[in-house]
Parts: sequence; C-alpha cells; structure tokens
Amino acid sequence: MKSYDVIIIGGGVIGCMTARSLSRYDLSVLLIEKEADIGMGASSANSAIVHAGHDPVPGTLKAEMNRLANPMWDQLSAELGIPFKRTGAYIVTIDEPCGCLDALQERARQNGVPAEMISAEEMKKREPRVNPATAGALFTPTAGMVDPFAACLAPLENAVMNGVTVLTETAFVDFIKEGNKILGIKTTRGDFACRWVVNAAGLYSDEVMHKAGVRTEFKINPRKGEYYVLDKSEIQIDNILFPVPTEVSKGILVLGSTHGNVLVGPNSQTTPEKDNRAVTQDGLAEIWAGSQRLVPSITPRSIIAVFAGLRATGNAHAINVDYSHDFVIEIPKEVQGLVNLAGIESPGLTSAPAIAQRVVELLKDAGEKLVEKKNFHPIRPARPRFNHLTHAEQAELVTRDPRYGRMICRCESITEGEIVAEIHAPLPARTYDAIKRRTWLGTGRCLGSFDMPRVVNILSQELGVSPLEITKKGAGSEFLVRLTKDMEA
Repeated sequence: MKSYDVIIIGGGVIGCMTARSLSRYDLSVLLIEKEADIGMGASSANSAIVHAGHDPVPGTLKAEMNRLANPMWDQLSAELGIPFKRTGAYIVTIDEPCGCLDALQERARQNGVPAEMISAEEMKKREPRVNPATAGALFTPTAGMVDPFAACLAPLENAVMNGVTVLTETAFVDFIKEGNKILGIKTTRGDFACRWVVNAAGLYSDEVMHKAGVRTEFKINPRKGEYYVLDKSEIQIDNILFPVPTEVSKGILVLGSTHGNVLVGPNSQTTPEKDNRAVTQDGLAEIWAGSQRLVPSITPRSIIAVFAGLRATGNAHAINVDYSHDFVIEIPKEVQGLVNLAGIESPGLTSAPAIAQRVVELLKDAGEKLVEKKNFHPIRPARPRFNHLTHAEQAELVTRDPRYGRMICRCESITEGEIVAEIHAPLPARTYDAIKRRTWLGTGRCLGSFDMPRVVNILSQELGVSPLEITKKGAGSEFLVRLTKDMEA
C-alpha cells in the first residue's frame, strides 16, 4: 500500500489550489479525482467571476475568505498563466431607486470592500447596452473575470511540477481507520495510506465526511444554475452586470468572459440529484427573462449553447452557524487526520486560494511541522495560444513547429500544435472535452462539428490507441463504435 503524507479528495478548484499550496512543503501529496479529468464538477459550470466580496454576510467564513482571496488573483494569474481581467462589477437597479442598494453598500463597507454609487447617466456611459430604465448602480471595482477551468488546471500543473501525484478515474470508497484515527483511504484503484486527508469533494463532501463519522447531520443540497452562451461575433459585453440580489441568489447576470463570449444566468433551483445538470425549458425561460431586464437588446439569434452547473450548498442548522450556507473549513475533533472543506458554493471559486492557504494554517495549528522546499518553483509557463499572437510571432512558431500552422478549429482558430501540446502537458488531456476546456476548441458557432473528427484522430495518434477508444469525457462516452470498413454490406 503506497503511503502519502496528505491525500486530497477532489480535483475541483478547491482541491487543485490546495494541492499547489501544499506542494511548497516537504510533503508527499496525492490528489484523486473520480472523473476522467479534473474540474468536471461544480468548477466546470459557473459564472467565472472573481467576486469583490460585497455580498457575503459580514462575519461569515464566506466574507473572510472572499476578502482575503480577491487580491491574490493578480499574482496567481502572473505566476500560473490564468486568464484574468479585473473589470469591476455593477449591481444595476431597474425601475427602482438607487436607495435599494444602500444596504448592500453598507455590507460592502463592513466587509472591507470598496463600492461606489454611480448615476443612471454614468451607468449608460460605461455600458451602452444596459436597460435605459436603469436608475443607477453600485460599482465594485475589485471584481473580475477569470477562466474557471484554468483556475483548476494551472495550479495543479504547477503542483505536479513540484512533486504532487494526480490520479484521475480514481473514486474514493471509504476510510481506513484505527479507532478514531485515519490511516488511509480505499479507492476504486486500490488502497493508499496517509497521515492526513483533505475532503475537497464538492457536491459529495457530505458523503465523505459521513464515512469518517463526522457531522452525519450535514447534507449537501445541490442548487442548479442554468446558463446561455452567446456568440462573441454577434454581441460583446466587457462588463459584469448583476441585478439587485435576493435572499438566496445574486440573481441572473449578463456578463462578459475571458474568452470573449457573453454569458447569461444563472437561476437557482434546489435539486435532489447530484449528477443532474440537464437544462430545463422553464429554467431557460427564467434566465432569458432576467437577461432582457438587464440588457433588452440581446436577441435569441446570438445563442450558441446552454449548460447548467450545480452549487454545493450545505444545510445551515446542521453546522450551528447563524447564517445559512456558510463554508465549512475545519479539522473536526471527532476524528484524527481529516481536514473538512464543504458547502463551498459561491464565492467558492474566488475564495479558493485563501481556502487553500487556510488548510496549510490548520495543519500547522494541528502540530504538523511544515518545512518549505528550497527548490519550490512557483511559475507554470503558459503554453502558446496561436490566436493571441502577432502575425510575426505566429510565423516564428510555425517555423519551429509546423503543426501550429494546421488549423483544426476554425471558429476559435485552434491549431494542431496547441492540441498536441495539451496531450503531452504535465497534466495530460486524454479526452475531447479535456482538449476543449484547455484550448476553447469546439465552443464557436459550429460547436465542434468541423473539428471533432480531426481531434479524435490526433488523440488516437498521440496516445497510441485505436480511434475506437477515444472518448468525449471518459469511459462510456466513446465517439465511435466501429470502423467504416467494418460495416456489413
């Protein structure tokens, strides 16, 4: 049974950021992920915002982690090559006086977040597409847009460069315990010994802690959020537009992204199923109505895709907190060797680097003597993105490697060289969706209908396997069932 100092359960943004933070120290670290690739859970479907921190109730862990993490993103982006734009965000009033934002501005002040009221005229100047009926907005300048998958991939690749082991398609089954002390875990790929387990299992974090005999009353109640993706060739919005929030949601947004597409959503619907990310007719109608209230000029012809994500919302009374749905970040007293990270919904993406740092602090407080590596390297070099280069840089790149001169995805201008680079990266892409998340291939108007056969062929060649083995997102999603010449007459 192979032994590690720390095993992290879950390859979402929390697990990946935690792996990177722990890779600074002389520790043997393993991260396991049950899916074929990292970032396929809640981290794969969200609004991609680094929140300013105006919304969480003051005094909660959400407010604290948001406040601490927000300024970390500039350095993370520089060190790890994560696409990030600090654009600011607007909470816009429509047919309501700006006085309805006074309480939110006061909450921002209590959380230490800069926020200023702007007039209707100024709001229309900054975002000409906003509803002309706006009465003004609350502007939070420290908010920004981020690539949410890169926020998973980049820190974990850097962690791998610094010695962390990653196993995908490896599901947690149970703990190995002696009394109330954790000695290791059982997985679908065998048993592993360890001194510490970090529960970063997202939607399944309640099930993991229950296996440890901790907080058996705590339960994740998933909340679904649905989205539209709009064609960037038809509409451009570089701002983040919120409506006035409700008790349970920040509301239906209209916002730009680091990729140039405009997103509309999400709504918020509680669902009992942790794997149901299907969009619904009613849900899509709801978010479309919300988008029209903020930006009436958006038209259905701009829609190119829909998707849904699930928030890992925890029940409140079970953890004895005054404010419902706060984060759980703890070393529980009932069991030795467990760090519990649960109920990490919005602003979880924003808060991830601060949560990762808090894990380090918890381990130190528990008596773990963490020694920093002398050879820790914080830089994860970003790989070339052909459509981000100048013509001269593109020509030089093609001269060095002709595969960068072969266009595979016409909509997003993704080349064969970029695809091959991702297949052989520190955290290799082995499925079509893994390539898609890393390069943005297949996300344009044609939705991959042109590039898919070519990508299957490239994956087959580079991985040295039959095209019949290439999948969209892991076992059970194979593209091909047999070769054309094998068909019966």
